[in-house]
Amino acid sequence: MIFRQLFDPVSSTYSYILASRKGGEALIIDPVLEKVDRYLQLLDELDVKLVKAIDTHLHADHITGLGALRDRTLCVTVMGEQTQADVVSMRVSDGDTVDIEGLQLGVMYTPGHTDDSYSFTLHDRVFTGDTLLIRGTGRTDFQNGDARAQYESIFNRLLKLPDDTLVYPAHDYKGETVTTIAEERAFNPRLQVKSVDEYVDLMSKLNLPDPKMMDIAVPANVKVGLSQDEVAKRGWAMKASELASQLNRTDIALVDLREDRERTKYGEIPGSLHVSYNGLANALKPGGVLRELGSTKSLVFYCAFGERSAMAVQSARDAGLTSARHLEGGFSEWQKAKN
Repeated sequence: MIFRQLFDPVSSTYSYILASRKGGEALIIDPVLEKVDRYLQLLDELDVKLVKAIDTHLHADHITGLGALRDRTLCVTVMGEQTQADVVSMRVSDGDTVDIEGLQLGVMYTPGHTDDSYSFTLHDRVFTGDTLLIRGTGRTDFQNGDARAQYESIFNRLLKLPDDTLVYPAHDYKGETVTTIAEERAFNPRLQVKSVDEYVDLMSKLNLPDPKMMDIAVPANVKVGLSQDEVAKRGWAMKASELASQLNRTDIALVDLREDRERTKYGEIPGSLHVSYNGLANALKPGGVLRELGSTKSLVFYCAFGERSAMAVQSARDAGLTSARHLEGGFSEWQKAKN
């Protein structure tokens, strides 16, 4: 496995690049906007292709690199379903997985620092965001933080992992890089409490100043989404009501870009052809299934929320399929329209 831990000294943020092999797919966890050029250089040096970018939560101390990485690599952006970010390609919930070639991350909802905080497990390690830090825990006094929820996340979720599980947090302010579950249980001063009430009391007395970037970072990170309005202005979008009236047309091919997990969990629009977003490039090449299908039919792409499909429309049109459109707002809007 390829694993790299990168550090942004301005915000004391750790970002992580993972891939199963040279020449394969990669993902990144908690990227920082100012470091995007470095990530792309390293990805090129490692000979891996970025296909997913994950934020463990809505950050308040730096601007996320999710949007920039999406725009420059067409990767899928991933956050928890509780996030307030306007558009994220894939939203996950507790018990889901995030998959790339050769690697599967387990998804664990660990609220408390924020109400959209998630941790991600992989074999012998866990990426804890700001929920569990090295000899500390994330503050709980803003962004719908909740010390009781964090106690539950730490004591009844994270500390239940095997003792030798490596803990990789999103931040460290003292130069530490990694710890273990056993170490934190034994030596983390905030975890030496006898009850949830004692933990709540401890966290209520921290009296920490707001993060320096908070007023800038939070609004910016809420607006990371690809603007589907621009796609609609070009006439490349279709609303759910319009699609519903055209489902029986034989000159339209409806293409579901979501992954198998999403389709199984949430269902699909009747008559859809499944071509996952990761397979889109090959499907649009000469001889590819969508290239051939698009020569006789108008392609209509959809995904979960419209971001992947908006990017797919541009890719299809670049491939010469100039009648391609997408379902604005994705399967989410389709379900709302049905109800």
